[in-house]
Amino acid sequence: MILDRYFAKRFLFSFLMIGAVFLTLIMLIDLIEQLRKFEGVEVSFGQLFRLMLLSAPAAINEILPLLMILSTVVLFVGLARSSELVVTRAAGRSGIRALAAPVLVAMVIGGLAVSTLNPIVAATSNRYQQLVDTYRTGGPSALSLSGEGLWLRQGALQGQSVIHATGYGEGADSLVLYDVTILTYAKDGGPVRQMRAKSATLTQDEWILGDVKVWPLVTGLNPETSAATHDILRIPTTLTEDRIRDSIGKPTGISIYDLPETIRELKRAGFATKRQEVWLQAELARPLFLVAMVLVGATFTMRHTRFGGTGVAVLASVLLGFGLYFIRNFAQILGENGQIPVTLAAWAPPIASILLTLGLLLYAEDG
Repeated sequence: MILDRYFAKRFLFSFLMIGAVFLTLIMLIDLIEQLRKFEGVEVSFGQLFRLMLLSAPAAINEILPLLMILSTVVLFVGLARSSELVVTRAAGRSGIRALAAPVLVAMVIGGLAVSTLNPIVAATSNRYQQLVDTYRTGGPSALSLSGEGLWLRQGALQGQSVIHATGYGEGADSLVLYDVTILTYAKDGGPVRQMRAKSATLTQDEWILGDVKVWPLVTGLNPETSAATHDILRIPTTLTEDRIRDSIGKPTGISIYDLPETIRELKRAGFATKRQEVWLQAELARPLFLVAMVLVGATFTMRHTRFGGTGVAVLASVLLGFGLYFIRNFAQILGENGQIPVTLAAWAPPIASILLTLGLLLYAEDG
């Protein structure tokens, strides 16, 4: 147990050290990107710094597999150079047994990533997008789905608009909402008009409403007697087709604790849920995939440095890790498109990665 605790502490220290280095680099690069993105917009440095902090959890969450590989490489290369791994084997403990502590730490980190980091990423990503919309257009844009249909909120310098639609479809080159109700608010927060249309087609920078009726909500006017009808009415928008499509199918902005209920809501509203289902299962399988990355890093580095080729071994482990990461993402895409079952898309890559690396480790130990 003393040796296991020692290996676990070394591995955790390597993970925290490498994570701190990568986090610093990511934050600096992201700050430069924010300065470029908001060039010409009246935004203070403090606001840009806040955006950088909000985007950092998502970046760390994305590179966790790479951190696992590099932490394992640093651990076992250090143990090999100090001959500690040789002494461990000479004491009768196999190399695979020495992996028990790093694997356990990886499982704990994976569990924390799913249970704690995932909700943090969801909250910070949503807040980041709200602030970006506010800084650019004067108000946040939002999208939500429920059993009652699709809800949108778009911001503009003149005020906010809330859009509700009971149906959603995609044409050849445009996005169409059906049975649409739009409530427009003034900049001070009061409603100024309500519109109801059979359809709303999103173009590059405007909604094209078809068969629409408009009620002015002004003090002293009767909304019904002052209402007007239009065959076609165009209103400006800050929303884009890509933004709406990504928001509808993007599960990263939803906490894993809320995702099952969101999937049920989407099904009741008649929307496809493959992407959300694959994401949920992939998040649950994340601890296993992080364990696989630890095994990948150990496969090529659990050897004494006197044999040479340490640089090649490190490069091989990183390349194999990237290959497995690509296969995992490719399997998720197949699952989202319905080409393979959801469970297979989420769980097969990490399990296959563990079996592959265990086979390589056993072969190396026998050699």
